[in-house]
Amino acid sequence: MLTPKVLTTLPQSTPEGVLADLLAGVTVAMVALPLSLAIAIASGAPPETGLVTAIVGGFLISLLGGSRVQIGGPTGAFIVVVHGVITAHGFDGLVLATLMAGVILVIGGFLKAGNLIALVPEPVINGFTIGIAAIIALSQIPDAMGIVLPVGTPAETLERIPAIWEARGTINPSSVAIGAGAIVLIVTLRRLFPRFPGLIVAVGVVSAAVALFTLPVDTLGGRFGALPNRLPMPRIPEITAARLIELLPSALIIAFLAGIESLLSAMVADRMVAGRHRPNAEVLAQGVANIGSALMGGLPATGAIARTATNVKAGGRTPLAGIFHALVILAVMMLAAPLAGYLAMPAMAGLLLVTAWNMSEPQHWRVYLMRGRMADRGLLVLTFLLTVLTDLTIAIGVGVALGLILRLVRREVPPTDMRPPRH
Repeated sequence: MLTPKVLTTLPQSTPEGVLADLLAGVTVAMVALPLSLAIAIASGAPPETGLVTAIVGGFLISLLGGSRVQIGGPTGAFIVVVHGVITAHGFDGLVLATLMAGVILVIGGFLKAGNLIALVPEPVINGFTIGIAAIIALSQIPDAMGIVLPVGTPAETLERIPAIWEARGTINPSSVAIGAGAIVLIVTLRRLFPRFPGLIVAVGVVSAAVALFTLPVDTLGGRFGALPNRLPMPRIPEITAARLIELLPSALIIAFLAGIESLLSAMVADRMVAGRHRPNAEVLAQGVANIGSALMGGLPATGAIARTATNVKAGGRTPLAGIFHALVILAVMMLAAPLAGYLAMPAMAGLLLVTAWNMSEPQHWRVYLMRGRMADRGLLVLTFLLTVLTDLTIAIGVGVALGLILRLVRREVPPTDMRPPRH
């Protein structure tokens, strides 16, 4: 069945339930706002594209998806591939690749591709998730420490590390203090008040300190200018046969990541609310959301595990919470866009460093490396190294192929309930 959950849950809604969804939506929006901006900046895209993705993609994923409580938007898993596509093909190339990925996912939804998630080996998912987290962390070190890299510094890991080391003399103590302050506040607020939207509070507090004490720290407005206070008009990118062929590998990777992460997130949500999502409806919704985001000039969208968990913990129980979350972000964009210009870049970098740490799931490293079959551990490490040292296309292709070969050799039945990573 491709029936969206919204059609089966809303008829059962009560005024008390709608109010609970509204409060959860506001809470998640406060988490998504700084994170969406930070993800866009780290991806090499204009910061407003992160908000556009959270609004358009988040709205469509909640409206059409197969999970009751899924929250959609831009996620850290896309940073690496988005940055690579923009570097190679420009932002217009990313828009077309995202549009193509959306079409692929829509077709996949109708073909019931959502049922194929069980074929992706868990060590491969864990390996490239940890690899992506490492790349995100490395990319944020310059902003977190105020390091000024030469124009044209490569994004590749093996070339970026020496460049950062060579530029260590440009470290800005004020930036280090603001970045560290943001990290400490985020971690402290999460531990003391886990249901409180500490991300926006932490980033806001340290950014206010920058403005109050006129610290020599780069800000969002100083680097990118003022954010727009409205959504852009829909626009179809230039489409030619040559561009479609050229961008097809990137589109396939975006579609794969969007499908995998959204379904893993839906699995997490199922366990938290004792529910059951419809995987093929979820894949279809991801496709429509990516088409919508691309036409509005946004980034790839998918289900966000951390934001979905935040929604559940805040009391969200129907797709209305995700719809409210998107509408609240739109309202903030329209009414308070100028305030975003004061956000400190080291604080945004600190936010992404915490996100990368959580993505890597350090609490499970011992299990990954000390338990289980040697072949599975080797597959995880190989996928991690290929992700960091080459690119996601190679890492995923090699990892999935080797994982399926191992499964065939062992004559295993694909698991029906993998433990998903909590990003």
